Amino acid sequence: MKVLVVGSGGREHALCWKAKQSPRVHRLYAAPGNPGIAELAELVPWSGEISELADWAQTNQIDLVLVGPEAPLVEGLADALEERGVRVFGPRAKAAMIEGSKAFAKSVMERYGIPTARYRVFHDALEALEYLEKAGTPIVVKDSGLAAGKGVTVAQTVHQAKQAVANILGPADEARSGEVVIEEFLEGPEVTVLAVTDGTTIKPLIPSQDHKRLRDGDEGPMTGGMGAVAPYPLGEALLAEVQHRVLEPLIAGMRAEGVVYKGVVYAGIMLTQDGPKVLEFNARFGDPECQTLMPLLKTDLIELALAVAEGRLHTLELEWHSQASACVVMAAPGYPDAPKKGLPLKLPNTPPQGVLYFQAGTKQTSGGLVTNGGRVLSVVGLGADLPEALERAYAGVEAVDFPQAQYRRDIGRKVLSRTFLSE
Repeated sequence: MKVLVVGSGGREHALCWKAKQSPRVHRLYAAPGNPGIAELAELVPWSGEISELADWAQTNQIDLVLVGPEAPLVEGLADALEERGVRVFGPRAKAAMIEGSKAFAKSVMERYGIPTARYRVFHDALEALEYLEKAGTPIVVKDSGLAAGKGVTVAQTVHQAKQAVANILGPADEARSGEVVIEEFLEGPEVTVLAVTDGTTIKPLIPSQDHKRLRDGDEGPMTGGMGAVAPYPLGEALLAEVQHRVLEPLIAGMRAEGVVYKGVVYAGIMLTQDGPKVLEFNARFGDPECQTLMPLLKTDLIELALAVAEGRLHTLELEWHSQASACVVMAAPGYPDAPKKGLPLKLPNTPPQGVLYFQAGTKQTSGGLVTNGGRVLSVVGLGADLPEALERAYAGVEAVDFPQAQYRRDIGRKVLSRTFLSE
C-alpha cells in the first residue's frame, strides 16, 4: 500500500513511526513532514491548500491517508479525499466541527445529554463583559474557534476573564468578529480518553493524561501540551461511564443528524465529584498523547485505520503492550508567545535505553538541526511501569544538546502521587 500521513509535528512523527512498522505499507509519504519524519517517509511539499493535496493523493494512487492535525479536517480534507475515491482516516468537516467550534460542540452535548460544564456563548464583547460581572470567579473563557490548544483562560479574577474576552472579541467599543464560550470552572483530575470510531462501533484507547500549562505545578500559560503519560489508571467502571454517557451519545447523535463520524474522537474529561464531565472534544489524536500511545499500541495502525475507513471496526480487536509510556516536550525559549527559531539542537547518535525521539518544530540546515517552532521535540520513555518510563524519558531529555529548552520537570507527578479512582 501507499500511505500518506498529513502533518508536521511530533504526533505525525509518531504516526509515521508506527505506520512504518506495518507490513501493509509499501511506500510511506508525509505532507509536509519534518526532518525526523524524513528518515521514515518521502516528504511531499504542501502549501496547505486542500484540493492541491487531495489531487496529489489521487494522482499518485495513495491507498490510505492519515490526517494528523485538526485544521485540514475542519477545512474539509477528508471530504475532498473521499470525493476522489481515496480512503482516509479522519472525520469529514461536519464531524470535525466538534473541534472547529466549541460553541457547536457544547450545543451537541446539550442536545444529547452529555455531561459538561454550564456555559454561555457570546459574540458581543459588551454582553460578555456584563455577564462576567455577575458570574463570579474562577471561570473559564474559551475562544470558540481553533486555537492550537492555547485559546483557553482559567480566570481567577474578573479582570483576567475580561482581558481574555477582549483578546478574542476585541474591546467592547471596537468589537471584532468572533465567538467566545464562557463556562463554569470544574474541579478534579483531568484525563484524556481517545477513541476510534467508524461511525457505529466505538473503541476507546488507553486513557492518558496531558499537561497543558507551560511550567511545573500547572503554572504559566496554556500550551498545546508539555507532556503526557499513559496509561492513566482510570478504572474500568469510569471508562465504561465515559463510553456510555459521552462517546456513544456523541457518535449516535451525530449519526442521527446525518453526520457519520469516522476517525479519532478526543474527549478531554474532568473527573468531578459529580462524575466525568467533558471539557472539550477534539477531532484527532492529541499531541502529545499520541506520542505516548503509539509505542503502546500492539495492533497494526494501518489495519486499524483501514477498519475505520471501511466501516468494519467491529471486526478488529485492539491490543496493547503491557508497558507504561511518558512523554516530555522540549520547547523553544519564548514559547508559547514568541518561540525562538534557528537555535541549534543535537540528538544523541544512539538514544538511551527505552527512549524515542519524535521531532516537531525542527529544521535541517547545513550546520545541523535547528529549532523551527514552539514545541521542538517529544522525548518518550517506555518502561515496565510509570516510574521507569519517567526515569527513561528524563534520561532522554538529558541526552539532548539543547541548553535553552523549556520543559517541565514534574510530568506524571500527579498520577504517581494521587490515590486513584477505582471501580
